[in-house]
Amino acid sequence: MVLFGKMPLGVDPIFSLGVGLSLLGAMAKACKSQEEIASEAIKHALKALRKRHLLEEAAHAPAVLALSRPIVSQGSEWKEKAENLQVELQQCYKAQSRLSEQLVVEVAESRASKALAQEKENLVADLQKELTQLRDESSQLKVDLEEKIKSLEVVVSENSELKANLEQMTTKANKAEAENRMLIDRWMLEKMKDAERLNEANALYEDMVEKLKASGLEQLARQQVDGIVRRSEEGAEFFLESNIPSSCKYRLHAHEGGCASMFFEYNSGILITGGQDRLVKMWDTNTGSVSSTLHGCLGSVLDLTITHDNRSVIAASSSNNLYVWDVNSGRVRHTLTGHTDKVCAVDVSKISSRHVVSAAYDRTIKVWDLVKGYCTNTIIFHSNCNALSFSMDGQTIFSGHVDGNLRLWDIQSGRLLSEVAAHSLAVTSISLSRNGNVVLTSGRDNLHNLFDVRSLEVCGTLKAVGNRVASNWSRSCISPDDNHVAAGSADGSVHIWSISKGDIVSTLKEHTSSVLCCRWSGIGKPLVSADKNGIVCIWT
Repeated sequence: MVLFGKMPLGVDPIFSLGVGLSLLGAMAKACKSQEEIASEAIKHALKALRKRHLLEEAAHAPAVLALSRPIVSQGSEWKEKAENLQVELQQCYKAQSRLSEQLVVEVAESRASKALAQEKENLVADLQKELTQLRDESSQLKVDLEEKIKSLEVVVSENSELKANLEQMTTKANKAEAENRMLIDRWMLEKMKDAERLNEANALYEDMVEKLKASGLEQLARQQVDGIVRRSEEGAEFFLESNIPSSCKYRLHAHEGGCASMFFEYNSGILITGGQDRLVKMWDTNTGSVSSTLHGCLGSVLDLTITHDNRSVIAASSSNNLYVWDVNSGRVRHTLTGHTDKVCAVDVSKISSRHVVSAAYDRTIKVWDLVKGYCTNTIIFHSNCNALSFSMDGQTIFSGHVDGNLRLWDIQSGRLLSEVAAHSLAVTSISLSRNGNVVLTSGRDNLHNLFDVRSLEVCGTLKAVGNRVASNWSRSCISPDDNHVAAGSADGSVHIWSISKGDIVSTLKEHTSSVLCCRWSGIGKPLVSADKNGIVCIWT
């Protein structure tokens, strides 16, 4: 603080404040007694200054100078300085208050820091305790690891011994396998010799049969009336005139997941069905009961046929194979492999039980020899085949394709003999009439066309309102007397047309799902149909 100019170094501020207050009192007396009172006050002040500041004379020079001035002229200046000193004192008090508040805050922060430090110390103590436990566990794990390493070394040594033993056994197995292959080769050579001898015997037998057939051709031709052959010899074909069915005699739950293929035994009322459940069943249509079940198929049955001697049932399967069962024993006689996609169509020659033809979605048609059990010819074509049928001469086959065309092939050379655009969409079914003069095709365009076999010209087209072909493998059929056509529809109905009139003569309704297949018994009745739910209806 400053009262009379700049404060000299070493002067006590409290003392200076006292001096200033004394001077102010002297000034008040000076106002009453004029110059005398002022002189006494000056003398008193000088005396006090001399006593207090004998060693600091330089500090009193401003005061002497100020006192030398007239008292009246300096009164206002002292008053202003006193007010300034009071203001400064108030500011000091305010600063002291702020410092006190700051001190309180810092003390609180110090206490909080001390508490936090205590917590940290406690945490450090806990961590040290946990570290001690972990060190103990680490020591134990180290001991366990050493034990495991010792055990592993023992296992490795045992493994080495086993590997050596395995190598010895592998060497022995390779030697045994080589000996086995040698024995198999020798056995196969013997089997091939036996098969050649059997083939020669079969060929001789077939030549004799052909000669017998040739000798009876004239008599057979005389027995043909209106394209229907009647023979009375034992085992020969016979039939009754086909009737138009009107009612469902039996409704059979034949297969789980659907039934898409059926076939009748020749000269019999025994029905053969195949379904999605990989089973082939034989039914007595007179009683509606199952007579036998054939097992062994590894995929869904997509098509069926039977040899003319009723001894072998052949199924086309989604497992890429064909299965041949012996009817008498119920066992699989052959599994014909060679297709690389699902087999969707199969048929057997109408003059020999030896030759079979199949079509698959690998775009191939294969000809098989059932006696030898292997493929004799493969026809490759760009459009997948959905349906097949042998011609009456057994040397050519009809095929219906996804591109809607009907094709005729030579089975010996694999050559395409003829081709006609049968439908605008995929062909789903091919059925040959009993006399062999007409072939029926069905297509996804919901048309059923009749072609003259000799010219491959359309001789009739059958259609109906509401008749919709349900799938690429929906099978239609011609009646045994070649007078009617039966075909199923996606609405569950079965339509029957008259071939001569081209009109529908009956509509059968019993199914609740799409009808996939229709088949007429070769003896004239009954007519059967199968749907997507695996229901088979026997119509009379």
